[in-house]
Order: sequence, then C-alpha cells, then structure tokens
Amino acid sequence: KDVLLQGIEELGPEKSRVYQALVQTLQCLASKQICDMALIANPCALQWEFVSAFRQAQRREFAFSIVNSGMRVAFRHDSNVVENLDIFYGDVGSTLVKARHACKELMGRKWDEKLLVEGTQLLEEEMYVPPTAPGGQEEYRKALVLSMIMLHRDKLKTKLAFSYQSSNDLVGRPNVHQAALQQATGEAVYYNDIPSVKGERFVSMVTSTRAHAKIISIDALVALAMSGVVTFISAKDVPGQNRRLWFNNPEELFAEEEIIGAIVTEIREQEKRAAEQVAITFGDIQPVFFTIEEAIEHQSFFDPKRKLERGNVEEGFEKADHILEGELYMGGQEHVYMETRGLIAIPKREAGELELYVASQHAAYTQEVVGITLGIDFNKITCHVKRLGGGFGGKVTKIASLSSIYTVCTLKFNHRTGRAVRCVLEREDNMLITSGRSPFLGKYKVGYMNDGTILAAVITYYSNGGCTLDESSFVYHGESSPSHGCGLVCKTYLPSYTAFRAYGGPQGLTIIESVLHEVAARCGLPAHQVRDINMYKDEKCYTHHKQLFSPYDMVQCWNECLEKSDYTHRCLSIKQFNAHNHWKKRGISIVPLKFGIGFSKGFYNQGAALVNIYKDGSVPISHGGTEMGQVINTKAIQIASRILKVTMSSIHIKETCTGNVPNAAPSAASFGTDAVGMAVKNGCEKLMRRLEPLIKKHPNSPGNNWLVVKAYCQKISLSATGFFMGPHTSVDWEKSDGNSYYYFTFGACCSEVEIDCLTGDHKNIRTDIVMDVGRSINPALDVGQVEGGFVQGIGLYTIEELQFSPEGVLLTRGPSQYKIPALCDIPPQLNVHLLRNADNPHAIYSSKGIGEPTVFFGCTLFFAIKEAIAATRRERGLSKGFPFSSPATAEKIHMACEDCFTRMVGEQKVKTKPWAINV
Repeated sequence: KDVLLQGIEELGPEKSRVYQALVQTLQCLASKQICDMALIANPCALQWEFVSAFRQAQRREFAFSIVNSGMRVAFRHDSNVVENLDIFYGDVGSTLVKARHACKELMGRKWDEKLLVEGTQLLEEEMYVPPTAPGGQEEYRKALVLSMIMLHRDKLKTKLAFSYQSSNDLVGRPNVHQAALQQATGEAVYYNDIPSVKGERFVSMVTSTRAHAKIISIDALVALAMSGVVTFISAKDVPGQNRRLWFNNPEELFAEEEIIGAIVTEIREQEKRAAEQVAITFGDIQPVFFTIEEAIEHQSFFDPKRKLERGNVEEGFEKADHILEGELYMGGQEHVYMETRGLIAIPKREAGELELYVASQHAAYTQEVVGITLGIDFNKITCHVKRLGGGFGGKVTKIASLSSIYTVCTLKFNHRTGRAVRCVLEREDNMLITSGRSPFLGKYKVGYMNDGTILAAVITYYSNGGCTLDESSFVYHGESSPSHGCGLVCKTYLPSYTAFRAYGGPQGLTIIESVLHEVAARCGLPAHQVRDINMYKDEKCYTHHKQLFSPYDMVQCWNECLEKSDYTHRCLSIKQFNAHNHWKKRGISIVPLKFGIGFSKGFYNQGAALVNIYKDGSVPISHGGTEMGQVINTKAIQIASRILKVTMSSIHIKETCTGNVPNAAPSAASFGTDAVGMAVKNGCEKLMRRLEPLIKKHPNSPGNNWLVVKAYCQKISLSATGFFMGPHTSVDWEKSDGNSYYYFTFGACCSEVEIDCLTGDHKNIRTDIVMDVGRSINPALDVGQVEGGFVQGIGLYTIEELQFSPEGVLLTRGPSQYKIPALCDIPPQLNVHLLRNADNPHAIYSSKGIGEPTVFFGCTLFFAIKEAIAATRRERGLSKGFPFSSPATAEKIHMACEDCFTRMVGEQKVKTKPWAINV
C-alpha cells in the first residue's frame, strides 16, 4: 500500500488512476501488512482514460466480496464518445468475468443516460449467475451486477468534467471574475470615471413636454443669456443626416418626437437649469394615443407585420372538446442599470478625428451612426468601451442616437475651441428618454381536450413599440406559438421602446404558459400535468417556425427539477397549509424553458478578435465584445490560456475599441461568449501553429518569453486576428419556416410563494432551477448569471411597474417611484443546479449562452401567486377564472382575492380620471 501511495504521489492525480482504484480496494481488504503482491504492468492512465472499482461484502472491511466490479473506459479526445470499454465482475462465476458483448455494443456511443439504460439491459441479458454459485444469493448478486454500472456512472460524473484536463487548463473550472476585486473596491473605471478634460463642456437634452404635437417655434434666448451657457443645438445644426432608415422605418435625432435639442454649458450644474429655460410652442395634432388597445382601434402598427401558420387550425377547433378565449397583459420594464447612458467626445486637433468614450453594447454601430450624422468617414471616429455598468440590451441602439447628438454639440464649436463634451444622463432623464421592455398584450383562442391536450391555437401578440420602431421588430423572434400566431408592433406616441434582456422571450412564453395554466384550471387538472402533456418529447422535434431540434435536455431539466424541488410532496404540504390558514395562502408552480440563442438576423452572428504576444511572453487581447458583467472577458482569458498554454495572469483583455476590431457585432442575444470565444480561439490557434516548429525544436525551453524572443528573432509574426463566422439564421415569414436561432438552451424552474390575502403582500419562499448550460466554461460564473437573470425576472413579474399619466407622461422616474428587487425579495432558498452531461456541438467547447433565458423563470412566481389566489377564491366559492395581469403587485393580488373589504370599496367607486394607465 505504501508503494502504491508513493506511486500516486510520483505520477500525479491524472496518471495514477489505476493505483488510486487499487488503494481504495486494499483499504477494505487488508491491513498494512500485505503478504502477497502482484506486479501491475503499465499502470499509467491515459489522458482520456478512467478507472473505477466497487465491491459489496458483508461488512466494509476485512471481508470477501459478494460481488466486485472494475471498469475502465477511454473516451475519444475532447468528447464523451466511448472509444474503449472494459467491465469486469468477480464472484459471479468460477473466475473473473468480462461483459464482452455489452462492452462491444456500447463502444462508439455517447456516454449519457440513454447509453446507461441500454447498457443495463445488455448486462442483464449477458451476465449469468448460476444457482450453484458458492455462497448462493444468486438473485442479489445479479441485481448487484446491474446496479454497479450506476455506481461506476456516478463516480465518473465528477471525474469526466475535470480529470482529463491538465491542472493548468482552466476551461470548465470555476474561476473568479477577473475584475471582481476592482469592482468591489471601486477601482474599476467606467466612462464617467475618466478625469475631466481641460475646458470640457456639458450637455443636457431639451425634451418635448407634449407626446404628439407640431413644433411651432423654439426660443432658446433666455437659456443662452444664462451664465455659462455656450450654445443650443437643434436639427438645423446637424451637418450630415438628421434622419436615417432603420429596417425601412425612419428614425430622427432631433425635433419631431422625443428630443428637440440640446444645451451646451461650461458648468455641469447649469446644464439642467438652462435646458428648462428653452421655450417651445406647440400646435395640436390629432389623434394622440398611448395604449395598445387604442393602437388596435386606430390600426396603428409598424411594418413588418409578422405571421406564422402551421396545420389546419379550424379542423383542430372542430375536434376539440372545449374552446377557450382570453387575454393576458404584461407591463413593461425599465433597465435600471447602475450606470446611465452617456458619452465623452474628445475632438482631435488634426484630420477631424474624434475619440468617443461611450457606454455602448455596440461600439461599431455607435461609430456608424455618429459618422452618418456628422457626414464624416467612419475611419475618423474611434469608440472606446472599457466596461459597462450594466446593459441588459438598453445600450445597443439608443446610445448611438444620443452619441450623435453629443458629437453634433462637439463639432458646432470645435472649430473655435477644440474642447471635449461630456454628457451623463440623470436617472430620471435616462428613464424618460430611452424606455425599456415593451408592454405586451396577448389575445388567444385555443381548442383543447378534456385531458388538457391543446389541438389548436390562434394567438395575436401586440407590443407597444412607442413612437419609433427601434428594435421592436426583433422582439417577435422571441415569441412562441403552437399553431397560428401573429405579431404586431403598435405605433403609439410614447417614447420609443427598445431591447431588453431576452427580447420578447418572457412576454411570448408567459402568454403561452398562461394559456396552459387556464386550460389546467378549467380541466380541473394540476398545471404541471397539462404542461407535461403538451411538452416536446419526440427525439426530433420542430419549432413553430419548423426549426429542427432535440428536446432531450429540456425533458431532463424538467424531470430533474420535479425531483430536486420535491414538487409532489410540497404540493400536498401546500394543500394542508391552505386548509388551515384563512388569510394566508400558498401556491407553487413549475415551468419548463426552451430558449433560442443567437441573432435572428444572421449577419450579426460573427465575432472578431486581435491576439498579440509581447516579447516578455505577456498576451494582450482585443475583441469586439463588450464586458458588462456577463464575464465575457474572464471566459476569453480562460480560452486563450488553454490554447496558448500560459497562465491566466499573463493575459490581459484590452478595452473594446473600433480602432482595434472593426465592424464588430453587438454584445447581445446571449451570443457574446459564443462569438468572441470562437474568435479568440481562432486567433490563438493561428499563433500556436506559427510557434509549433519552435516548440518541438526546443521542448525544454527555459520559459515562454525565451521562446517568444526566439520567434521574434526568426521574424515569426506574433500578432493574429481571429474570426468566427457563425451560422446563417433567418425566417421566411411567407413560408413560416427557417432557422431563427443558432441553437436552444433549456431549463426548468419551480417556485413557491405565500400571499397575505388581507394586504396583497407576498413573500417568495423557495425556488429551484435546473439549467442546461452545455459544458460550462466557468460553472461558478454561469450560476451567477442564472441567479441574476432570475432576480431580474422577479422584478418583471412581481414588483416593477411603469406608470404613465393619461397624458402619456412617465410618472415612475427614478428609484423613489420605480422599485427593483431588493435582498428581501430573493427567496431564502434559491437552489441552482446545472444539468450534468449536457452537450452542445455548436458553440465554444460545447458551452451554451446563458445571459438571457432565466429572466423568464420569474413567471413561476407569477403563476404560483395565481395558484394561491385561486385557492383563496375556491375557499370563498368564487369563480375559477379571474383577470390577472403582470406584474403581480400587492394591489392586484389583494383585489383578485375578492373579500368583503374589496367588495365594499367596489360599491363606493366613483368613475374619475385615472392616475395612471396601462399602456
């Protein structure tokens, strides 16, 4: 045993797996003094080879085995495909027995649950324990033969993730966010932390006080007479284009809709006061409307209008046992990132160059829009982004328009002063001008059977797009419809809505889940049963736009979540709790998820990077992505570290800069790491191919810097661009088909809540999430992304409520009126599990994008609250169906419970002008 332990120490944990298995067995069989010893030839395990051993005896130590088993499995390099397999059993026959047939059949297959099920069946057919076997117990021994394959499986689960890797290879391992320390201590630099430039000016927007009107005159004389005011900017000052087309829809910078002009001042404190002094005379324009219902009435919609059709829906309605018609409204959501939008524009003194330090998720687009607005070549404009203090989709297109306004201010007086301009939006201006997630209304008609099976559905989705289209057309790619679906972006006269984390996914999916929830209630069935019966389950399935995919991992997530959340037992406990509590009720809900990753506009599915090696061996990397808390930089470092075989500390990610990586795609759609990671990998592999002859020639070189200097002296390029050309994605809306996404990620979530029927207050008790992230590049940080998305979903579905006056004025501006989740809103029990043995052949190292999907899981709280309200209403003899919109605020919960107090108030209600409207 001592010799074996010494061998383990000398060989290391990776090569000594055979020795480790022997030591484990010897600990059970003998004391320190071993009389007999056998020589093991070639005990070193290969990189992708694993060994495990088990025995069952009357007691754990100093007893002969009833059955023992050993397994050796070798996998194909960097995969879970079985290349070689040996399974042996002892004490089931007169000598050692190998399961030859089973091993042969299983080789070349993926190591997953399906293989293990079939492997058990093969062993049952092949392995024979004769009744005359010494010691008897033939049935027990046969059962052990079958169950030990599961023991081998469980042991390899943890080993397979890391054991094949070198200890220096950090891909797939938990690693701390590279900027976590700087962010926690306040040392991390954001755009507004950049020191003031001498003589810089400050900009404040002059916005319209009317939602839809004609501008008769603009008088800035009073503002310009104020001390420290430099100039006023409006549409006439734009040297290039004030209007541009965005997917054939016009977008303006100045005058007609939201922003009328901008005031430039010498003193930051003066900008807001001066902007308020600009006098604007308006003339009426009719009609003026703000809500989805009013837009439907006026048939006010943006193009394109989307429609998907599958199957014969009328035939489905005829066959259905029941028809259900209804609707669900979902309110919008504000981004509330820590850092508001803004920019520092610094003009150069020659060639008309312009340096922009901007809070943007899409620096290249900002560069383009600024160039078009100013009428100058893009090559004169350089955008810099070190990091963002949160983005959530809100810093893709809107910041480009704002940056154009700021740079017009720069150029107007640049020929005289050459001074920089800084603009940092105040929180209330940020919320007022830029908007967030679109409010949605889903109207549906579904035909269903008595067992909850849906045969046909017609669903129309309406989103409030505001006054311009912006990114609202992309929102409809996130929706889901089982039969016929129509998507319409309503044109109203509110500030334009934009992208928000997960685009239209949460809205579209919630409407579908609401349909299933209502069907379950009318069938008298548990909601999870109706969801299960309507779930994708075939080996090959097609989405509503006919994209092929396998739902295997989704079903795994669903089943695992049911098990880990102890769903069945907790349903019984909740039923008992509700029976004993009149004014407090609990509810529970579990929901699966299929979420598309990647851009629906295929040309965005690309990534680029620049990788250099300096002569000291250090590696700077520039890429086209934007770090905004989603740890794209940390994962890029892990990827580069693996390829270049250097430590993470020797790699540094430079700022995002359009001068280093041109024409980059936006960091959005959960696609950032997929695109940037592949590009970094490509660049690093190019460098390694150039260095490979030197590495082979000098295998024992004194260090990386020595090798790099050697390469430099031999005139080997130490700079490489990496590029990733992603898949083409597109939907043919005429044919209702196409691959809208690169791939899908899956998950399931279960949440339990408790409501107070007297006040409408609720508390989130427990949430269990099972998430498919493929083979995670950094599991710890992916868990953080899952948690963060879910918490933002808590706000969307239960707390955050945008309120507009009947005149279309946003009332909830700033944290005093608009509330996001606090620590007290997070469930005390929040359990996140990453699905094991998941794979993804499409993305970098089989990982999956995870930034957006889990926002949708907040809906489990919404439906759990609805279950609790339903329990209250059943107890009071009220109807099963009741209107209930998102977010599930205390007001809505209390009024839906309908007690004697709400009825008394309802009787006294006098019709007056509402304080706020649902837009």
